[in-house]
Amino acid sequence: MRVVIMGCGRVGSRLATMMDSEGHDVTVLDTRPEAFLRLTSGFRGNQMLGDGSDEEMLRAAGTPEADVFVAVTQGDNRNIMASQIAKHILNVPRVVTRIYDPLRQEIFRDLGLETYSPTTVLTRMIHESIEE
Repeated sequence: MRVVIMGCGRVGSRLATMMDSEGHDVTVLDTRPEAFLRLTSGFRGNQMLGDGSDEEMLRAAGTPEADVFVAVTQGDNRNIMASQIAKHILNVPRVVTRIYDPLRQEIFRDLGLETYSPTTVLTRMIHESIEE
């Protein structure tokens, strides 16, 4: 499977390492060169420096050929913009987007993005543990 991950922070780097170790073709895109230091020394995927909210950068990263695009930067706006481009312009079959704001998560989920909000997930987990 070909995967493009925008954001090489804690989540992006771990996901990239996991996908790479499973034999997937992984490209990681980040605006900060030091972010790539989070990748393990055995990472065999591609690292690209650039802004994933730019359509040409997404094309250069191979997003049009990707099976999956994942946006996990710290910025909801960048994640949403890049995900919309990947899904609606570049026609990536599966687009996964992290959105911190639960209200925005619902809006963009309703518009066809596969969204995850750490706020919602953690709240649900804590609530379930309290109810046990």
